[in-house]
Amino acid sequence: GIRLPGDIDLSGTSFESIPTGWSAVEKIPQAGLYQMLAFVGFLELGVMKDSANGAAPGDFPGDFRNGALDFGWDTFSAEEQAQKRGIELNNGRAAQMGILALMVHEQLGVSLWPGGI
Repeated sequence: GIRLPGDIDLSGTSFESIPTGWSAVEKIPQAGLYQMLAFVGFLELGVMKDSANGAAPGDFPGDFRNGALDFGWDTFSAEEQAQKRGIELNNGRAAQMGILALMVHEQLGVSLWPGGI
């Protein structure tokens, strides 16, 4: 796979030395794992608010519009909005099933990647 050049930490652990899949979690320095956890926590608590353009609550559950990007959601009819929300939910479910299949096959020792990893 493609790897970043250089080291992942100050002690000299290179990106090349980190394996793929679940085994990578054991090799990432503990401070790096805490850093990722803190970043995700910041996003959950500070950025991804369930509100539309700063107003609480949003128009619907999962309304994460924050005023920075506007793709014309308010210009769609109620029927189009419902259809687009359903499509987005189904895409998210498909992505979850895909990553779950990759994780299960990794634990089984079967690679789904072309040529294997």
